[in-house]
Amino acid sequence: MAVKDSPTGWVNEHIQKYVATDGAEGHEWRPGVHTLLLTTKGRKSGELRRTALIYQRDGDNYVVVASQGGKPQHPSWYFNLSDDAVVDVQVAADKFQARARTAGPEERDRLWKLMNEVWPDYSEYQKKTDREIPVVVLEPVKG
Repeated sequence: MAVKDSPTGWVNEHIQKYVATDGAEGHEWRPGVHTLLLTTKGRKSGELRRTALIYQRDGDNYVVVASQGGKPQHPSWYFNLSDDAVVDVQVAADKFQARARTAGPEERDRLWKLMNEVWPDYSEYQKKTDREIPVVVLEPVKG
C-alpha cells in the first residue's frame, strides 16, 4: 500500500529527503535535534500516513510529542493511534514496527521534561492551547 506523506510543504520535503537518503539527510533536522518518521493507518481512510517528528530515546523506547504547534486539536496522526496503535517507524536507516501509547501522568511529567530539553518550544506550544499536549511512547515490537 502506498504511503501518503504529510501535506504540509516543508514537512513533505523533509520526509522525501529522509526517505531518499535513508535518513542521512533529515535524521538530524537541526543541530542536536533528531527526527524519526512515523507511519500510522488513517482511522477513517485506512490509508498509510507518514510524518516526521522530533524524538528522544527513553531506554529502548522512542518518545514523540503530539503538539501540532499548540493548535487547539491533536494532530491527525495522534487520533489514528486510537484505532491502531501498531505503527511503522524509521530512525535514520533503521525501520521497525512499534506499539504507540500515550504516557500516563507521572511518566508524562518526566518525558515532557526530556522532550523540552531538545525542543524548548514545546512549553510555548502548551501555553497556546487548553488541551494537554500528549506525550507518546513508541515501544519497538520485538520479533
